[in-house]
Amino acid sequence: MGKLVRDKIPDLIRRDGREPVVTMLDDVAYREALLDKLLEESFELRDASAEQVPAEIVDVLEVLRALAQVHGQDWRDIEELADVKRAERGGFHDRVYLG
Repeated sequence: MGKLVRDKIPDLIRRDGREPVVTMLDDVAYREALLDKLLEESFELRDASAEQVPAEIVDVLEVLRALAQVHGQDWRDIEELADVKRAERGGFHDRVYLG
């Protein structure tokens, strides 16, 4: 079973002397693969060491940007919406947990 990878990964594999098996996904498969990748990257972030956290956050962010794009959303608009939602409902700084 394959997985979605960053665009330059096949080139890096070729530089190692190997030949990757690459498939270009249609729109539906791409959206599904992005959601799978978001879960994968989220789990990697959860399990990351303190030193690995920044790189894992970057990976999650890159998947989120791709998801916004595939759904026809401009990232700046997403950030503005996040600001509005944060102003209305707050963020997570206070560590409020309902249970």
